[in-house]
Amino acid sequence: MGKPHVLVVPYPAQGHVIPSMELSRHLAKQGIKITFVNTQFNHKRVIHAFGNNVDESGLFHLVSVPDGLEDGEDRNHIGKLTESLCQVMPTQLKDLIHKVNASDDDKISCVLADVCLGLALDVAAELGIPTAALWPASMFQLVFNLRISKHIDDGLIDENGTPLTKDVFQLSPTTPVIHPTNFVWLNLDPFPSTQKIMFDFFRGNNKAVETADWVLCNSSFELEPEAFNLFPKALPIGPLSAANRLGNLSGNFWPEDPTCLQWLDQQPPASVIYIAFGSFTVFDQIQFQELALGLELTNRPFLWVVREDITKGKHHVYLQGFIERVGNRGKMVSWAPQGAVLEHSSIACFISHCGWNSTLEGVSNGVPFLCWPYFADQFLNQNYICDIWKVGLRFEKDERGIVGKEEIKSKVERLVGDDNIRTRAAELKQKVTKSVGEGGNSDKVLKDFVQWLKI
Repeated sequence: MGKPHVLVVPYPAQGHVIPSMELSRHLAKQGIKITFVNTQFNHKRVIHAFGNNVDESGLFHLVSVPDGLEDGEDRNHIGKLTESLCQVMPTQLKDLIHKVNASDDDKISCVLADVCLGLALDVAAELGIPTAALWPASMFQLVFNLRISKHIDDGLIDENGTPLTKDVFQLSPTTPVIHPTNFVWLNLDPFPSTQKIMFDFFRGNNKAVETADWVLCNSSFELEPEAFNLFPKALPIGPLSAANRLGNLSGNFWPEDPTCLQWLDQQPPASVIYIAFGSFTVFDQIQFQELALGLELTNRPFLWVVREDITKGKHHVYLQGFIERVGNRGKMVSWAPQGAVLEHSSIACFISHCGWNSTLEGVSNGVPFLCWPYFADQFLNQNYICDIWKVGLRFEKDERGIVGKEEIKSKVERLVGDDNIRTRAAELKQKVTKSVGEGGNSDKVLKDFVQWLKI
């Protein structure tokens, strides 16, 4: 009998690839063979980000398949990418599985796929291969998606996913408040055609969740007890915070700048504002410059991740004299080793888009948040941070729809001066650390899963 061999298939977005990669690395350490499937476009980015430092042991192999889009097409257009994946991915995965099984003594014994690629689980089921579904976001978001049919029956949405109410609601008293305008499929793109594509996509993926042998969630009972109670089939294995150890494969799409860690070493304890908005957030020039001025006004040291494509247009433009005025007090990098940054003793707070990976990394390091959600599930994560866990504050937009420089300065001062928020953040860190530690809830589930793979 061959070695356990898992085909891992993430949805091709940064926030999905990283937790899939982290779980895969853990499984490889347990002696399980991994074939990790990126799209060709993302495969090149992952390899480029780590260059010769990609450490592929005999148990970890990176492969790629086409996503169906041409070179130069906009892969940040979620609807277009998703439609293309649905058209080409099933055939590509079947061909890949047949190819691997024909050339490898260790046949694929399980397909571990992102819930957002239920099509991969369908392919596995068709070929008679056991399946595991990984949900990389909050458990509560999965519960909400799985209840789409009930939401229709309850009159919250119609058959197209359009809200039929303007009232906020909760699924239970201990879960986040939901505003109809923040349904995830409405937040991915402003165009109704794309919203309908994504609504149907999420609804279709629900069937794959119901039939999967395992449903694993990158969260913990300690963070979301009621959400797990609402769907007991899903089991926690998180937080799967990205390792981000320089030189190790973690699934990042951009090369990390290690100089920011040396800069952090020179800053006083609990003094630095860390600002990072993930891989999708885009600002117009006015908002970008207002953020820069707000950071300058705080008169605190700050580490700001400024992607090349963070503003609309080709290049971001700092206001004249900004770089000179902030001097060494401000450090700007194109991408940071975020796990290492957030665990650094000099970090005081995290201005975040509230992506789930960033949320978990902040929580796991006891760092308070200033929340600036952009799209998708980030508004729901903000509600967790501010209302349920109470470890952060929201920014408020002005009459222009802009988060102004004075608002940024004011909220930083308020957050950093709030001992209660810091205490709650430290307590939450202890809880989630315990969940992934020896004998914790997430640790037990992961060990049971490994054992199942080896049977």
